[in-house]
Amino acid sequence: MLLLRDTTTTREIADTVRDHTALVRDSHAGHPDRAHLGRKFTATLRAAAGSGLYDTILDAALVADADGTEPEKAIDALLGKLPFLPKQALSEGGHRAFTRGLSEFLHYYESSGTTGNPVAAPKALDDLVANTINIGELWARILSPADRALILINAPFAPAAYQFEKVLEYLQVLSLRPWVDNITGDYTRVLRLTRELGVNVFVGPPSRLLEMIQFAYRNDEPVPAFDKLFLMAEQTGPAFVRHLERLTGARAYVAAYGSSETGTTAVTCEHRNLHLQTQSYVLELDGPERGPRRVDGTPDRGELVVTTLDILARPLLRYRTGDLVEITGTDCPCGVATPLLRTLGRSQDLITLEGNGIRQNDVESALWAELPDGETGSGVQVLNYMLVVQDRTILCLATTTGPADTAWSEATARRLAGLFPGFELALRPVEKLPPLASLGQYLGWKLSRVLDLNDERNWDRLPAPIRGVVETTLAEYASTTRG
Repeated sequence: MLLLRDTTTTREIADTVRDHTALVRDSHAGHPDRAHLGRKFTATLRAAAGSGLYDTILDAALVADADGTEPEKAIDALLGKLPFLPKQALSEGGHRAFTRGLSEFLHYYESSGTTGNPVAAPKALDDLVANTINIGELWARILSPADRALILINAPFAPAAYQFEKVLEYLQVLSLRPWVDNITGDYTRVLRLTRELGVNVFVGPPSRLLEMIQFAYRNDEPVPAFDKLFLMAEQTGPAFVRHLERLTGARAYVAAYGSSETGTTAVTCEHRNLHLQTQSYVLELDGPERGPRRVDGTPDRGELVVTTLDILARPLLRYRTGDLVEITGTDCPCGVATPLLRTLGRSQDLITLEGNGIRQNDVESALWAELPDGETGSGVQVLNYMLVVQDRTILCLATTTGPADTAWSEATARRLAGLFPGFELALRPVEKLPPLASLGQYLGWKLSRVLDLNDERNWDRLPAPIRGVVETTLAEYASTTRG
């Protein structure tokens, strides 16, 4: 997987690959090596004790207890005694989490900063190997060397694009990793290469895929057709998945879940279920109604709390991700025995209007619903969208697959209106959305798709053509209200 000049390091990495692959396969079979996991946990605890991030909050006696605890019992005995690590604490002191000198890492990355300041997230050899195998062993059930993959992740400082390139190398799948300018949004070359190389797999965030499809429609280019979509980095609910499948003819997978800080905590199988990577993480749920509890495969939901086991160069103990998740409590037909996870989004992505909480999937289920025959007339579909809020008016800006008339716009708006009682809702087709709409992987859904103009500063986030559409529509509704 990696070509290294130093032969001693090469041998050590070969041993790591062998041992971790065996651990992954044992976990998939439902027979995890609990002693091995316990030893990894105590090693993580000792490593954390040597970092500046934990030097004042980790009890030295607790670390000493770990050395005297039987490996099989270490996690159960010690986990609940460890302090939680809030996102803010890591955001403010990311470099202090390092337990090795910077030259001992392989690549330097940072998180996107979606929920705070960017956090340093460099990759060391050992954690790169573990994460690659974790993902690759499940993706191997879907991909083969006959596939050709487009990795379209515009995130130069985040590790995702590089990590997925390594996974495809592990599986011996040809990949290309182009870059598209966020401002010009010119996908001409990407579309040409996708056609000429016979690319059949898309790997990247759904908003980026939507923007590429939108560009193809707008420039009379053939819409890219894929066999498989490997989606990640954004909350992608069932309505969003079905929408992308209709547009591309592909089978879509929410392929991986995790973060730059934690690595990949869950990976999809061929049945489109996200399997937790319990060989590399100790996972808990927490919430206001119940205290913290270990994820054990039984049905549950709450905020995911992560303790890493394979990132000794920057270990995290009981890290609060801020992500709401659900453990389904069901078995997967694929036979992999690790618990199944369903993501519920971030708490800060909830739109609250007069106490009415609206989530991304609520909007998208209405916007991309399967419609009764004849309702749209022309067969036009919404490609992508943005919600603009001012006073008691909500304007949905939408790009479409073709010309949309007034009747279509009104019918589509009616499907959305039920989500926003007491508000005037209008839908306006536009040729192109603001660049914000393609940045869901960086900003999260609310900041990229919901623009609150009750804050005057947010007007500056609208480019001139879109601002004109918004100003005209809001003025129309204001005059109607006055009348």
